[in-house]
Amino acid sequence: MRLPNLSACVLGLAIVLGGCAFEPTNYTSVAANDFVAANYRAADALQAQLQGKLTGNQPLIMATLVNIDALEHSSMLGRVVSEQIATRLAQTGLPVLEMKLRNSVYLKRNQGELMLTRELGEVAGTHNAQAVVVGSYAETRDTIFINVKVIQPTTNLVLAGHDYVLAKQGTIRSMLVPD
Repeated sequence: MRLPNLSACVLGLAIVLGGCAFEPTNYTSVAANDFVAANYRAADALQAQLQGKLTGNQPLIMATLVNIDALEHSSMLGRVVSEQIATRLAQTGLPVLEMKLRNSVYLKRNQGELMLTRELGEVAGTHNAQAVVVGSYAETRDTIFINVKVIQPTTNLVLAGHDYVLAKQGTIRSMLVPD
């Protein structure tokens, strides 16, 4: 009995397994999503500006972006932008402290990790953070203006900053409903 050619078996197996591959049709990659890509570019800009300004393994803390007209309020947009920027900063190797796992930080229901200037030093000191990422957004009829800054909590000096604009359409518009 003659055994089949090994390369023919490998090719046949690849064809069979390739037919079994499944990719969900409703899945969009991060790179293909303009909203995520804009937030990742903002984080990349911050990270580039921070080169040589941060030391050691002390973490950064990410605060929730707030509405510029109501600094004690945010929305799903503010929380999602903050999460994506924190994720991207961590992907670049910066130590980002996950504040939602900390019991000692007051989280306003549905608001996220809001930090006003007077709270920066206290929260950063408690968690030995070398910097805090803060930001705000302002909405007009057609656009959202976003500002993010990395602040040194002991001096309140801005170490890095980035501004960008998002079109106020579809999903982004629905994320602006105040909590």
